Amino acid sequence: MTYCVAMRLKAGLLFASDSRTNAGVDHISTFRKMNVFEAPGERLICVLNAGNLATTQSVISLLRQRCGHEGRHLLNVESLYEAAELLGRTLKEVVARDANDATLGQGVDFGANFIIGGQIRGEAPRLFHVYPQGNFIEATEDTPYFQIGESKYGKPIIDRVIRYGSSLNEATKCTLISFDSTIRSNLSVGLPIDMLIYRSDSLAPAAPHRVEATDPYFLKLSRGWGEGLRRVFAKLPDEDWFGG
Repeated sequence: MTYCVAMRLKAGLLFASDSRTNAGVDHISTFRKMNVFEAPGERLICVLNAGNLATTQSVISLLRQRCGHEGRHLLNVESLYEAAELLGRTLKEVVARDANDATLGQGVDFGANFIIGGQIRGEAPRLFHVYPQGNFIEATEDTPYFQIGESKYGKPIIDRVIRYGSSLNEATKCTLISFDSTIRSNLSVGLPIDMLIYRSDSLAPAAPHRVEATDPYFLKLSRGWGEGLRRVFAKLPDEDWFGG
């Protein structure tokens, strides 16, 4: 399992993913789940993935390989919509290939979810969630973020805080708190966390940041959030339904 978050805000885009992949409690590995395709000054496209590791690695490998060949690929499509469409078709291609293997496909879930977003010169930043079936939806001002993977523990804080007009600083802080909550509640999600901030219309080179377990800012946020929750909880009134 994994946990990935992406937001499309007025100020720009935020992408974040954990790096834990496990096949049981005694087999835990670290794999990067954030991939960037870019031509600085012309486009930046970020892809996050969750699901079957073999499927996601095959999809990303094909997308990268095809960037060096003729035909449509992520470095020459004209819009982010076309990029999401291309990702969806590649996902269906990989799943169909692997699931049709009669000896290896029995009882295996080859499904995967992807988030793809960024900006191509000539259009505004956009963000899409691509489902295992290859279809997709786009983030809007009313629903400015997507989560894939183990999303339920981090969703409440994002729902309460993030709006389309939220700043990228607020989004960064909220995202890290959502990861902290998820990591505390689910062993299948773990550090390090890869984060990428993209400011609207900058078309600047990607500069991802990796949050390690010893990161002082993450530790400060985690400690402050936990202490703050306990303080607020202590101030809430007790019930009097049963006579105190």
